[in-house]
Amino acid sequence: MTSTDTTIGKLYLVPAPLDFGCKQDIDLREVMPLGTLEVASSITHWICENAKTTRAYLKRIDAHSSLTTPIQAQAITELPREIHKKGDHQGGFDAKPLLTAALQGHNMGLVSEAGMPAVADPGSSVVRAAHELGIRVVPLVGPVSLLLALAASGLNGQNFAFVGYLPQDGTARTQRLRELENLATKHGQTQMFIETPYRNQALWDALVNGLQGNTRLARASGLTMASMQVHCKTVQAWRSAGKAQISGEPTVFLIGK
Repeated sequence: MTSTDTTIGKLYLVPAPLDFGCKQDIDLREVMPLGTLEVASSITHWICENAKTTRAYLKRIDAHSSLTTPIQAQAITELPREIHKKGDHQGGFDAKPLLTAALQGHNMGLVSEAGMPAVADPGSSVVRAAHELGIRVVPLVGPVSLLLALAASGLNGQNFAFVGYLPQDGTARTQRLRELENLATKHGQTQMFIETPYRNQALWDALVNGLQGNTRLARASGLTMASMQVHCKTVQAWRSAGKAQISGEPTVFLIGK
């Protein structure tokens, strides 16, 4: 049943910095507007991937905009573990019970471990549930790795797709790459994907060895940080440059014309 009560809270989509899993934390003031930090510091009810990392993030926020409620008193609810592996973008998970506090008048925050929640991360089921319950959804400004990588790659930003993770099996991955390369070549649609950081090197080698020489291949790692690297060349140019050692930091890979 949809609520029409004007006293219900809002669901804020709170972006997180892109330094999760990296050696150093970035200064939040370099990647987050003060307005985002101020809103986040006022929220007392959270839905997240991991409660421990959310508390660590709240501690960082508190250093720049004092929390209205101590971290120990914050209500933090984790999304079910199976959603982390399978995602929740195809439905099947009822997130409405997670939004009870909003229906009781509390503003709530949805947060992932890096970047914008529900974009290449779990959380879409929570957003859908909020719409169905009549809860206002408010996305806050902050870093989104996919868009940063796309803008910096020089590839087509008018027609693009994010396809998540590629198959780990070599044969299946090669077939998938051919499909994506065909889309990029025939339709000019930039294809973006990611990988678990410790598999970055294996994926990169498969890309350089398996794509056509005239396909453009880009990678963007360490986005927003001092270690940031963004490179884009034709596959043939990458081959001529010799084997590259790929960063173990979170990386976005892109192919296009």
